[in-house]
Amino acid sequence: MFRIAICDDEKIFRADLKEILTRYMTDRGIMLEIDTFSSGKEFAELGIEMVKYKIVFLDINMDELDGIMTAKKIRENSKDMFIVFVTAFVNYTIEGYKVDAVRYILKDNKNLVASVYECMDAIHEKMDYKVTWAEFDFCEGTRKVSLNRILYIESKLHKLEFHVMEDCLQKYTLQTIRKYGGSYVIQNDEREFYFSIMIPLVKSDL
Repeated sequence: MFRIAICDDEKIFRADLKEILTRYMTDRGIMLEIDTFSSGKEFAELGIEMVKYKIVFLDINMDELDGIMTAKKIRENSKDMFIVFVTAFVNYTIEGYKVDAVRYILKDNKNLVASVYECMDAIHEKMDYKVTWAEFDFCEGTRKVSLNRILYIESKLHKLEFHVMEDCLQKYTLQTIRKYGGSYVIQNDEREFYFSIMIPLVKSDL
């Protein structure tokens, strides 16, 4: 499931953008779910739950919490979510670079559909190398997990508990094979994974 968020205080534009994105994904046979939000504050209130979205389209000019501030809150929780700014103005480019925005789309652009399609094409190209998947034999069964979606791993005796953000926060348990230096080594059929500094490891007394 491909999840997209649209955050804009203009109801008509939210509906128009949702229709464009739905058409783009449907034409390519991609299952998707699009959620809409009427303010940056509403989206930011999701907290860590916001990382379930792969892409967010943000209006820059919103009351209470504008798009730039909302993007900064997103980056506090996710470094790999694709942020797309939609705006009637073009004077926020520098701020956009600070939050690694992938595109600016002008609302009054007569080529809005073409701009959105080009943006989605670019995101799909980036995702080809940005998302890394691995299959693990968890105690709960074999699952394919995006390594980008692992929030942290908790060490409990001789097991590791993976906290993974999918459609919602999930926990999967894996037997530790061995410890090498300060890293925990986990092995599947293709390769070994060393979890240490790159993914937060939390020790438990359990």
